[in-house]
Amino acid sequence: MKNLRTAISNWFDRLGDRWRALPVKKQHRYTLLLFAGYALLSVVVLLKVCYDVAQSNNAITIEHIENPIIKQKKSPVSPQDSITTILKNQLYER
Repeated sequence: MKNLRTAISNWFDRLGDRWRALPVKKQHRYTLLLFAGYALLSVVVLLKVCYDVAQSNNAITIEHIENPIIKQKKSPVSPQDSITTILKNQLYER
């Protein structure tokens, strides 16, 4: 674990050295490009949220809740609560 931490630290140090080696004008350009990309992504997400809110259907449909086990299983055996069955058997087994 210590080797991994050291390797990552060294990698960040090399990246920092490479960044400081760039001319200030190029650093400024890269920073502006990254900010512009972030701003563009933020605007796209905001527009998508506004579009989804405008297109949403405000009607709420209220339906009965159906048991999913009955829908899936078409077997003649009804689902039983095994805990209740076990407790009842233990009570009456004297």
